[in-house]
Amino acid sequence: MQSNQNAPRPSHHALRISGIAVVLIATAIVITGIASRANSNEKLKQWTDDQAVPSVSIIAPGSESALSTLDLPGRFEAYARAPIYARVSGYLKSWKVDIGAQVKTGQLLGEIETPDLDQQLLQARADLASAQANVELASTTARRWQAMLKTDSVSRQEVDDKTGDFASKEALFKAAQANVDRLVATKGFARIVAPFDGTVTARETDTGALINAGGGSGPALFEVSDTRKLRLYVNVPQNYVASVKPGTKADIRVPEHAGKTYTATVESTSRSVDVASGTTLIQLAVDNANGELLPGGFANVSLHLPGNVATLSIPASALIFDQAGLRVATVGADNKALLKPVTIARDLGKTIELGSGITAADRVIESPPDGIAAGDLVHVVEASQKQASASTANKKTN
Repeated sequence: MQSNQNAPRPSHHALRISGIAVVLIATAIVITGIASRANSNEKLKQWTDDQAVPSVSIIAPGSESALSTLDLPGRFEAYARAPIYARVSGYLKSWKVDIGAQVKTGQLLGEIETPDLDQQLLQARADLASAQANVELASTTARRWQAMLKTDSVSRQEVDDKTGDFASKEALFKAAQANVDRLVATKGFARIVAPFDGTVTARETDTGALINAGGGSGPALFEVSDTRKLRLYVNVPQNYVASVKPGTKADIRVPEHAGKTYTATVESTSRSVDVASGTTLIQLAVDNANGELLPGGFANVSLHLPGNVATLSIPASALIFDQAGLRVATVGADNKALLKPVTIARDLGKTIELGSGITAADRVIESPPDGIAAGDLVHVVEASQKQASASTANKKTN
């Protein structure tokens, strides 16, 4: 106990220094923690801002400077096509040819029984006979009165009356003759004949059917088409119209003759652009002497174009279609998005050939993110860098 009492006690000065040191250390620890937390928050904010900027990869539009063909769908039509309507009313007495039959000009297709017209013709001929009798009587009377005028047996006025009556009866006779001729000509239409050499492609009537004269009250009785030569119609995009001129050749393929190619020649164009489709109608002529091609059929048409037709192509994934229309997202010099409206010349599936809207110098976003708008800041990454990032993300996911 005596040894403890004799041990030296720390002075108040030493205790104060120790306390101050502890406070300083604690203060330093707190300040360091606050600074570290603030630095972490700043880094987190910076990282968040960086992540908010979408990363995109850009491509240059592909240039096809030597396009040799333009592939488009087409539709065949007969070079000459005549729907045949009735010119007289009645009942179909008989028909002579059916669909698919080859006919010559003037060949009988069918006959119409016309009881009403027959009665009208009989009446008209009776009226003609009556008019003829009247004109003969008036002629004889006029000659007699003119003879009596020479002997002063009758007055000049009476002779003029008889002469005028003869002229009137003669006019009535001519009118009756014209009416008979009209009905005879109409009766001739009871025989339905082919207007030209061709094929019967439709028959919309049968024996005993009621026939109404005119062309707007129902389907045509027959349809004759000249299929030895066909017209082929193709809608060509506007930017190719200048390259498709009369005389341009085309290769044609049809589904029913796989592996066989036919040749056609451009005859004419509509020389106008359809406002709905932005295309011009082109007409080609196709020789079909062997009858292998069918009117109304579908065809794949490859138009031969000159080698100086230049187009720009992009991947289909680069297209944006929304309420503003068809557009492509590009990146400006300030790494901000620019949206440009474009038109499609040809859809090749994965690749789209554009008719207008961009230039070869544009930096096109390959797969624009959803909701991208003009002026949005983007982060441009190289394709290899983007693939590496995707691989890393896949590894983390797995």
